Amino acid sequence: MELLTFSQSTDVINTFNNLPFPPQTLSTFLLLQPQENNSNLIHSIMDPSETLRNKCAACYRQFNRLEHLVEHMRTSYHSVHEPMCGICGKRCRSFESLREHLIGPLPKAECERVFRDRGCDICLNIFSSRYALRAHRDACQQSCGNNGLLHRFANMGIQDDLRIDSGKTRAVALACKMVGGGSDVSLDLCAKICIIDEYENILFRSYVKPHLPVTHYRYETTGIRPEYLRDAMPLRQVQRKIQDFLCNGEPIWKIRQRGGKARILVGHGLDHDLRCLELDYPSIKIRDTATYPPLMKTSKLSNSLKYLTKAYLGYDIQSGIQDPYDDCVATMRLYRRMRSQAHRNENYPLASDPENKNNFASWRQSELERMSPDELLAISRSDYYCWCLDSKDYV
Repeated sequence: MELLTFSQSTDVINTFNNLPFPPQTLSTFLLLQPQENNSNLIHSIMDPSETLRNKCAACYRQFNRLEHLVEHMRTSYHSVHEPMCGICGKRCRSFESLREHLIGPLPKAECERVFRDRGCDICLNIFSSRYALRAHRDACQQSCGNNGLLHRFANMGIQDDLRIDSGKTRAVALACKMVGGGSDVSLDLCAKICIIDEYENILFRSYVKPHLPVTHYRYETTGIRPEYLRDAMPLRQVQRKIQDFLCNGEPIWKIRQRGGKARILVGHGLDHDLRCLELDYPSIKIRDTATYPPLMKTSKLSNSLKYLTKAYLGYDIQSGIQDPYDDCVATMRLYRRMRSQAHRNENYPLASDPENKNNFASWRQSELERMSPDELLAISRSDYYCWCLDSKDYV
């Protein structure tokens, strides 16, 4: 085993005193290692630049070898569109992961201290002072709105302001309430629908008459009675009306992700709602809060709309009899908040863009290993469409 000089021993002691964990932890670890490895390990602790060279500039994960860092960047799809800690600059896959980093069971100590003093627990932003935080909270904390008024007028029939080329809004939110069908009442049948614009104005609201018999009205949550559906608009008519409104005069096969006349459709669990409506709409125009990566759990499962509304808007929904208008408002507010995120402008923001297909190609391995972590992050692109890109269509 290589012996250390007196000055090196002094440096090691000073280094141990500045470790972010108890020195006993490292001592135990060293005893479990082969003796010939201890010297290299101690030198790497004394010279952190060795390990910082292999540290991811986005998530701060460290790797023993450069090729491991390159492979991590190749598969992680880090980008400027990921939620970022306003204190240490760490990028997280989702806001849920960022929340755990700040105030979770095992938060980073310094970030937790600053966040509890000057951080907003709704949008997770950090502010320059407690006064700035208090001023911000008034705008960030939202309320449920005119929910009681809607329930009083819930049975007044059809409200229809769907117009082709109306030009009022580029994005609309849709929500449905389902009744039960089938012998075991497990079949979801759309019985009430609501569509709103970006300003939370109702464009269309109606009861819907399913084409299959209803076996359970689920009154405790829907508030729907048999007489409400007796003269309701048939499902086929609702389907055609919504399809025409969303396409806005543009053939469905011509609809593209950005631009064009077709409208953006916002909602939560839209694949289920559209399936119950028997409605087809291109996924490139769908903004679903249930499947948007920054709003998902760290386990990559969907959060409920009730949780998202409480966590990121600051109020409760879906208690007692539920109105689809409340769901529309919640999803539209979440969409607007995600769309307003200020991210660096990129000409080709997606990893799937043809211009980015060779960013981490295997034939560039040697070149990639010579890059710094910041340079690797600069060429990394997102594997999902960030909703902030929609804001460019509103300029």
